[in-house]
Amino acid sequence: MAIRKTKLVNDEFYHVYNRGVDKRDIFVDDKDYKRFLLAMNLVNDTTSGLMHIWRDMRRMERDKVQPRVDPRLNLEEHLKSRIKLVEIITYCLNSNHYHFILKQKEEKGIEKFMQKLGTSYTMYFNRKSKRTGSLFEGRFKSIHIDSNEYLLYLSAYVNQNNFIHGGDKYWKYSSYLDFIGKRKGVLCDKEEILNQFGSVKEYEEFVDNNAKVLKEKKELNKYILE
Repeated sequence: MAIRKTKLVNDEFYHVYNRGVDKRDIFVDDKDYKRFLLAMNLVNDTTSGLMHIWRDMRRMERDKVQPRVDPRLNLEEHLKSRIKLVEIITYCLNSNHYHFILKQKEEKGIEKFMQKLGTSYTMYFNRKSKRTGSLFEGRFKSIHIDSNEYLLYLSAYVNQNNFIHGGDKYWKYSSYLDFIGKRKGVLCDKEEILNQFGSVKEYEEFVDNNAKVLKEKKELNKYILE
């Protein structure tokens, strides 16, 4: 097994990303995106109980079983009391790759979170697509975010990654809508970033300015021969 070059340390921030094997699409419809987001929420726990509770809920719905206790209440209680492996700061899911900014909270928290997330989603996707084998291009990649300036810059990069790749500025499968108050999300710890700006509007302007420059650089690279 290859040794990871980046040492993952508690209370430090990391840019984490990966893409589909052979650059294939890992999300082909809204159901896929939503299932990945669900897993991002439920596997972020030091136990494996939350996904099991959710599967029991789905099984009961499928079999039309009427439980004595609503399993949704059980899931809500576990969500309130769970110990998170990581804090998800920002995310963006694109058709064939994803980006996160994560803050590790527990020892080996990022590795455990990413392993559980990858396994859960690959099992779902393979079952849905009637395929076998790896879905992602090896293990996830991680870069230590070693300064606050870099953290803020990367938050703009991740939040607007779909736009930078020629897509939607208000892409619904990134955390940007949560940051600018257009959606009430539960996945992200936005305050790590937003507390450094005078207002949400100020952050929005910061992101817009950086995203436009990044998009221009990416488009320019198409015409440069290395």
